[in-house]
Amino acid sequence: MKIYHNPRCSKSRETLQIIVDKGIEPQIVEYLKTPFSKKELKKVLELLKIPAKDLIRKNETVYKEQFKNKEFSEDEWLDVLVENPVLIERPIVVSNNKAVIGRPPENVSSLFNN
Repeated sequence: MKIYHNPRCSKSRETLQIIVDKGIEPQIVEYLKTPFSKKELKKVLELLKIPAKDLIRKNETVYKEQFKNKEFSEDEWLDVLVENPVLIERPIVVSNNKAVIGRPPENVSSLFNN
């Protein structure tokens, strides 16, 4: 299991805690320190089954100032997210070729083998 994590985000911390409480030691990727490659982000989006523009945090200042009300292709949105990882919704948890966004944190429960 891998979590793309921002330790400053309460939802990200809560999601990580749910994973740890299940006895799982996930691979933790602090994506602001170790940004996604375009290929990696594209794969995660495929697992999430959403387009890049649906992964954007629209309340971020950089979005409002540079990208709001603009139209981009999927490939261009991927470039925007790779260049501005702060815009990526968090946390993202990947396990066994499935992925979820931990908003709410309980979404991660769908990845556990019950």
